[in-house]
Amino acid sequence: MSGNTKRMISLTEANRNFSKAVKIANADGSVFIMQDNKPEYILLKINNHEKYKTADDIELDAVSRQLLEQNNETYKMLANKTNNESSL
Repeated sequence: MSGNTKRMISLTEANRNFSKAVKIANADGSVFIMQDNKPEYILLKINNHEKYKTADDIELDAVSRQLLEQNNETYKMLANKTNNESSL
């Protein structure tokens, strides 16, 4: 998988050292937790949950687009993995 490998951590490492995953999410906004060298989970930092609670549709759309742009390669990989598993 190409992309920002600093934002990836194995599931084993996340289980052993969850604070490491949290530190990465704090620094970069999110961390991908990998299992069998494939992204399985995303730990996402919510900077200001009150803002998101009261955000209007335009703000939510902007946040959604930003997340999609930041993680586009990983989302594509997850979609391909899901498609491959469903065809089995």
